[in-house]
Amino acid sequence: GKTMRWNETGAVFSRPVRWLAALFGDVVIPFEFAGLASGNVTRGLRPYGSPQTKLTGLESYLAAGREQGIILDDGERRAMIEAQAQTLAAEVGGRVAADRELLAEVANLVEAPRAFRGGFDVKYLELPRDVLVTVMRKHQRYFAVEDADGRLMNYFIGVRNGDGEYLDKVVRGNEHVIGARFSDAVFFYQADMQRSLEDCLPRLDTLTFQADLGSMLAKSRRVGGTIAGLGELLGMDAADIATARQAAPIAKADLATNMVVEMTSLQGIMGREYALKAGRPAAVADAIFEHWLPRGADDILPTSGAGRLLAVADKLDSLLGLFAVGLAPKSTSDPYGLRRMAVGIVQILVDGDIEVDLRQAIELAAPSQPVEVGAGVKRQVLDFIEARLAAWLGDEQGRRPDVIRAALKAQAHNPAGAARGVNELSEWVMRDDWESILDSFARCARMTANEAAQTLRAELLAEPQEKRLYAAVQAAADGLTRSDNVGRFLEAFEPMAPAIDDFFDHVLVHTDDMNLRQNRIALLQMVSRMQDGRADLSELDNF
Repeated sequence: GKTMRWNETGAVFSRPVRWLAALFGDVVIPFEFAGLASGNVTRGLRPYGSPQTKLTGLESYLAAGREQGIILDDGERRAMIEAQAQTLAAEVGGRVAADRELLAEVANLVEAPRAFRGGFDVKYLELPRDVLVTVMRKHQRYFAVEDADGRLMNYFIGVRNGDGEYLDKVVRGNEHVIGARFSDAVFFYQADMQRSLEDCLPRLDTLTFQADLGSMLAKSRRVGGTIAGLGELLGMDAADIATARQAAPIAKADLATNMVVEMTSLQGIMGREYALKAGRPAAVADAIFEHWLPRGADDILPTSGAGRLLAVADKLDSLLGLFAVGLAPKSTSDPYGLRRMAVGIVQILVDGDIEVDLRQAIELAAPSQPVEVGAGVKRQVLDFIEARLAAWLGDEQGRRPDVIRAALKAQAHNPAGAARGVNELSEWVMRDDWESILDSFARCARMTANEAAQTLRAELLAEPQEKRLYAAVQAAADGLTRSDNVGRFLEAFEPMAPAIDDFFDHVLVHTDDMNLRQNRIALLQMVSRMQDGRADLSELDNF
């Protein structure tokens, strides 16, 4: 996000470009950038005067770096940092608190990693764990150290770039800095503890969510107004709905606290902390925290009913409002994180196996917006969530595109049901006998694809084969309920396959007798309609 223009060429790059080494084998690849011409010379660490080395190929490049402790392979740097940090933590009876994102960041901030351990006053351990970890992580890129029981210790692990010379001075300097940071955190925390979350609401009214959609306080009130109806739609029990209604008015109050203003990543975390300190029920405090989840692609999901309900309500409010004022994401721009919110709704519903018709949820939430949400916007929001569902099932779950299309064609408006349908259909298409099962169904569906709907008259069933097929259809239909998904439909259909094949071997559908013809089409339509609301198997590649 931050670029530099550092010489007269005006070239933009994240860091100043000092030289360019570009080789294919031992041959220089000629090009220019930022006023520099590529060559076969690289340089070493700056503390050593950036000594030049002439390269003859990849091996000499790797060797030149290694001679100065420069580790060019990203994975090797990560492993080295992790090993050094764990060794330093073990020396004081601790371990490094897991933080893969921080490890990845630090590994790309240094080229010659050297870990060091520092300490801080034990009094700061009275601060909430998340505050301490966030201060270390955000401001200093430190790894926290914890004991065998997961309790934080008054140590940190930092990583410098270079060798171990003057490392004692580096440690003292970093200890001084983190002490000042923690002192600030204590001040913010104590100041926040003097107020309740309700006391923060007036300031929340000064924080704009979006110009046409009002303040964060107005948003909280909108969300709170949808909780009861949405909770009922999501099948939540009365206790969870009541908890979510208690949490909704103060769910975003911590945005106006000193601690969250200083470190926005603590939103929700501090809300839960302050709610518990004020003596609120743990379920309410958890819902405050969980309504922000998931915060990213690999984040945890809400586990409580109230947290799930509040999270879905909040994200749906954002999607409807921002789409209505014309702020739908562009191809490379999504400043409000609407893609993440849509995926969050999908993940929450699928993880909780919460059956809901998003069309109804959108209709329920739309009237609370301060701007008009027309039919086109509602459709746009629904399509947007469905597109994220399809992408999530493909990218994250690794499901086949045609299987995803087949299930979503019938139930994309219900992410939990659609995901279950995709998973069940994925198992069926891997079966050795799947081709013959699908072919039996496809013969019925293709035969009736362009036919008007017909009503079957049992008295017109003339041939024994169509009578047997009718009996098989009735038996299968009797075993299916509206809640049954793709797997149950296929289980009911599979025993019918011999009767279908026998039917087509002996019965002429397009007979000249129009009554018989329409009746036989009606029979085949009964078969093809078994998939309705569950999947559209015509979307499969081998249909």
